[in-house]
Amino acid sequence: MTYVSRGGLKLEHALKEFKLDVKGKVALDIGASTGGFTDCLLQHGASRVYTVDVGYGVLAWKLRQDPRVKVSERTNARYLTLNDLGLMISDIRLATIDVSFISLSKVLPAVYNLLADKAEVVALIKPQFEARREQVPRGGVVRSEEVRSETIERVKAQAEAIGFRAKGLTQSPIEGAKGNVEYLIWLEK
Repeated sequence: MTYVSRGGLKLEHALKEFKLDVKGKVALDIGASTGGFTDCLLQHGASRVYTVDVGYGVLAWKLRQDPRVKVSERTNARYLTLNDLGLMISDIRLATIDVSFISLSKVLPAVYNLLADKAEVVALIKPQFEARREQVPRGGVVRSEEVRSETIERVKAQAEAIGFRAKGLTQSPIEGAKGNVEYLIWLEK
């Protein structure tokens, strides 16, 4: 399958690796950007996708016009509520997260509160945004296995402290734009 961005291939890998079936599910895509994750979700049968991004006008036109896509732009996921999505009660069964320049620890609490019980999350762990400042070398590419491992464990611990249960982890088949190794973590509420 082809997607509007490389992100779709990353999510497709996670869906296969974790054996996740999105058919008929309502999903939330945090950090939607161009919409690679959203496109992947729709092509795998999601019934609706709420997209959220701090940017404006970035989501691919084909997704913007799709009636199954509800677009929220100029929206900081840290403060997102059901009301912002036009919902009274959550029917969101799956959330995907691909954020930059912010730690997942800042976004996961809000996401937790937006999900239906037993909902699942696939989040992209980007070590350069999870590591401590002194652990990220000039140029932003984290090559240290030790630092990458530490960031994964930190994200997992933070997610579990919120109430999520970590169910799986896989390395992304595609590196980040600058060459960073990235990981996808599977969580359940």
